[in-house]
Amino acid sequence: MSNRLTIPIFPLGVVLYPHGLLPLKIFEQRYMEMTKACIRDNTPFGVCLIRAGREVGSTAVPFATGCTARIKQWDMPQMGIFHLKTQGEQLFRIVEQWTDNHGLLHAQVEMDEPQDPLPLPTQHLKLVELLQEIMAKVGLERFPTPLQLDDAAWVGYRLLEVLPFTSPIKQQLMEQRDALATLQLISDFLEANKIAL
Repeated sequence: MSNRLTIPIFPLGVVLYPHGLLPLKIFEQRYMEMTKACIRDNTPFGVCLIRAGREVGSTAVPFATGCTARIKQWDMPQMGIFHLKTQGEQLFRIVEQWTDNHGLLHAQVEMDEPQDPLPLPTQHLKLVELLQEIMAKVGLERFPTPLQLDDAAWVGYRLLEVLPFTSPIKQQLMEQRDALATLQLISDFLEANKIAL
């Protein structure tokens, strides 16, 4: 079975990780049409961090590695504006891309094989405690359920979403797909910034 898929690409100023929650406000016509098609066909679209350009206006240049997003809830509070609740699903790498007549970017992507859950090493258990403290402060509704606090990749992704890492670092960690290295980098970051665990 082929692990390639053709999907529309939404270049954004954020990095989306598997399971991550991403609220979106859609108003540009090209993304309105993309949203309608994804809702109608129950299909995902791709979210990639912008490498060059801007979210609005001419088509931005995305990084080649991104994450599929699926629309979980939608609302149209006024004509011409969609409010979406989307969730990250699976990492991919762009193989070929093109822009249609409406300025919407499409790509053939190679899907990354989902990784089996990786138990959290003992030396990183304090990161789970930190994540739980953050969840208690900002609210569980900001995090995907069910909670997977015993999965190294899930914990790493959630911490990357809430800690003040730059977008290029978030992108780099997504591309390397190494949960244990990500946890170590987060631990080093917290220690260097004297954030107590």
